[in-house]
Amino acid sequence: MDAMWIPIAAAVAIAGTALATAWAQSRIGAAAAAALAEKPELRTTAVLMIAIPETMVVLGFVVAVLILLRGG
Repeated sequence: MDAMWIPIAAAVAIAGTALATAWAQSRIGAAAAAALAEKPELRTTAVLMIAIPETMVVLGFVVAVLILLRGG
């Protein structure tokens, strides 16, 4: 019975971080587009701000792998 929950826990780890990243990037992307329309010199900052939330998915993937490897 416990073995059934291991893949579900790994899937939740990935899905949760993917949804959080998507939400964050949607907010940042809209704000960055508005900022770039007024100040084009902010493009480096905009790219960095969009790339930062992507680390959440990488960490979620690491947690999912750890769950799968430790669980059996």
